Amino acid sequence: MQDRLTQTFSALADPTRRAILARLSTGESSVNDLARPFKMTAPAITKHLKVLEKAGLISRTRHAQWRPAKLEALPLKEASDWIEQYRQMWEARFDRLEEYLKYLQAKGSDHDGE
Repeated sequence: MQDRLTQTFSALADPTRRAILARLSTGESSVNDLARPFKMTAPAITKHLKVLEKAGLISRTRHAQWRPAKLEALPLKEASDWIEQYRQMWEARFDRLEEYLKYLQAKGSDHDGE
């Protein structure tokens, strides 16, 4: 069994699924509404929805004949939190690089005046 973070990133690896999540960020939507901009059949979109649902990125309910999909934010927050630790590391490295480059420039200026 895969952990939830692996399932989230696996689901997000597909551009169609990312586009579906973007559409769902504005509110619930039906399979037919989600399928429209992709020129895909409803069954093809349903396969994508199943992957997103298995990853916990969406939930689906039933209202009579309408079965809307809804965005679930928690897995996206978990992915964002995981990525955030690496962003902080890279920012710290860039800050150190910037300081080093300033040091080299100042050292070069000292030699230019000789």
